[in-house]
Amino acid sequence: MTWFERIKVIVLCCLFSTSFIVETSTASDITVSAALSLKAPFEEMGKSFEKKHPGSQVVFNFASSGVLQKQIEAGAPVDVFASASPKEMDGLEGSGFMIKPTRADFAGNTIVLITASKARVAVSSLGDLKKKEIERIAIGNPATVPAGKYSEEALKNLGLWEHLKMKVIFAEHVRQVMDYVARGEVDAGMVFLTDAVARSSDLKIITEAPASSHKSVVYSIAVIKGSKNEAAAKSFISLVLSKEGKEVLRKHGFKATP
Repeated sequence: MTWFERIKVIVLCCLFSTSFIVETSTASDITVSAALSLKAPFEEMGKSFEKKHPGSQVVFNFASSGVLQKQIEAGAPVDVFASASPKEMDGLEGSGFMIKPTRADFAGNTIVLITASKARVAVSSLGDLKKKEIERIAIGNPATVPAGKYSEEALKNLGLWEHLKMKVIFAEHVRQVMDYVARGEVDAGMVFLTDAVARSSDLKIITEAPASSHKSVVYSIAVIKGSKNEAAAKSFISLVLSKEGKEVLRKHGFKATP
């Protein structure tokens, strides 16, 4: 074997070793697309998962559930999907995008009415939204934002929608609703309780929408079909469903599943 052939063999061996190392180091890496309201508890659980699986990494993609559904349907490389309502999960299941046996409900939430801490107009109930002084009300876009869908449903069932629909402004997600309210760009808004609690410094929770006024808020999770890391994805879901996961969710204001 010539010196050139020897060098060639050494280089090829190094390349093979490097590629093998890269491949094995990412064997437990997963991408989790989750509803924006899950950001705090999921990031905490992500750190726990990485400690339990040395060398692994959890990459999060947070957005409204409807937007995440569309991304998955468009071919986004996602291992785990967590939705803030069954609608998006049902859509993906019906289209064959998920591994059905992995689907599970894992948390609940509540819809609340909020105003800025120093609101321009006093509000004490959902009925007060009919006041002439209340000019703008923000909710998430019902087409893509579960919190907005639940809010619209509640207002309709309470007989308020027809009085308020001309005042309603649709936002892209719950955080945008809260920003609008906090900056005084709208007079009130409706979001999930867990989101409002996290902004208690500049937002005031006025009241909860009656549970009977809308469908139960249910969060679901599942492994997406075609996941390159199915075993790791299932392990992450197991953590979310575990006693540890439930405690993290409870700490951040989420309720047990209805």
